[in-house]
Formats: sequence, structure tokens, C-alpha cells
Amino acid sequence: MPNLRLSRDGAVATVTIDRAEKLNALDAATLNELEAAFDTLQAEAAVRAVILTGAGERAFVAGADIGELAQQTPHAGKLTAQRGQRLFRRLELFPKPVVAAVNGFALGGGCELALACHLRLASENAQFGLPEVSLGIIPGYGGTQRLARLVGRGRALELVLTGNRIHAAEAYRIGLVNRVVPLAALLAEARGVVDAMLRNGPLAVEAALEVVQHGLEMPLEEGMVLEALAFGVLCASADMREGLQAFLEKRKPVFVGR
Repeated sequence: MPNLRLSRDGAVATVTIDRAEKLNALDAATLNELEAAFDTLQAEAAVRAVILTGAGERAFVAGADIGELAQQTPHAGKLTAQRGQRLFRRLELFPKPVVAAVNGFALGGGCELALACHLRLASENAQFGLPEVSLGIIPGYGGTQRLARLVGRGRALELVLTGNRIHAAEAYRIGLVNRVVPLAALLAEARGVVDAMLRNGPLAVEAALEVVQHGLEMPLEEGMVLEALAFGVLCASADMREGLQAFLEKRKPVFVGR
């Protein structure tokens, strides 16, 4: 994959978007490679979490490829938006934790990509924004929907309607990112967060991802039913028995994913 680097370290895979000369902008080829990479990682049982980042020190993803967008007809534009929406929804529903390590500009499609990840860690030099209105368009990869759900209607509308950028500290203040760290420490911090997840039961982590994501899209009562069902299913697992027994015996559990 010429536009991506995919590496594995134990149970953690790192996907690096590698178009540094284009500030890691998302063109059609890169979207295809992202889809292929996550297909591969979902099928690999040994991989239990993913860190997603950009090459270099300037950009996570600076946006979509403007040259490609400039050629869009109305019908092609709709298909392009739907293509990106399907891929980013795939990341949002990925059964393993996906942590965005945002190492610079996360603008337009790059901000939308970060929003689709389960957690977002930002370097101190990171900037976030949805500047599409300055180009006469709107975000098309789910940004209008996810941003409002994450930070609230008013803050989301301010960012979408002005096209303004915000720095990492402000992104943290409004709840757009989970942590802000020095650039040199970003990947290590992301790995630390992921390692904390990997110490837990893999079936429980997968169930929690599913219940939180789908529960947010349901009325509260339906979300509670979903939670109870998942809780009941986990009570039949060997991991649940191991986790409780380890607690009673004051030892670390050894989870097997069954």
C-alpha cells in the first residue's frame, strides 16, 4: 500500500497514513487502502487494538484531496461522500479499539476521520477544523453528525459555520480530544492507553464498544436493554469466570477471549 504503513507490535497494530508531501490528504486511493488495512486487521485475531496516525510532524490528515474534489459532478460528489461515510462508519463500529494519535493538522476529512475513531489523543501542535464552508461545500464524511454528538450542537455549529480551526488545548476543553501531550510523547501515550485496554477481557472490551456506540443511537430504555443483553451474554464466558476468580484470589486474570 503506497499511501499507508501498517505495522504490528504484539497485539497492537499501527496504521500510518503516509503522504507527507501532501500533508497526508485523503485521496480515493488512500481511502481504498484504509479500507483494505482495516479488513486485514479485523481478520487478525492476534491484533486487539489499532493506533491510527499520520506520517511526519505537521499533519495527521490535512483534509481531502482538493484536486480530486474539484472534478466532482453532483452525482459523483454524492457517491464520494457516501463512500467516505461507509468507511468512517466502519471504523466507528470496528470491534477493536481504534485510537487516533493526532500529530498536527486534522482538517476537513482528517478531522472527520479522527471523529470516527473511538478515542482521540492530540499533540500540542495539533489543529482541528471543518473548513469546507470556505470552499462552498459542507463536510461530507459524517463530520456534521459526529461533531455535534461529541461536543454539542452549539459548539459544532460554530466550527462548521465559521470553518475556523481550533488548537489542541481548545479541542481538549470542549471534549473533542481525550488528552493533549507533547508531540514526541504522542505515540507512547497512545500505546499506554491501548495497553490499559488490553489488560482487560477482550470479549468485554468488544461488547462495551458495541453497547456504547449503538446505545448512543437509541432511546435510553432501548440502550439499557442492549446493555443487559450484553451483560448476560458475557456471564456465559470463560473470561467472566476467570476475571471473578482472579479477583477473589487476588491475582491478575488470564483472559483467553472465550
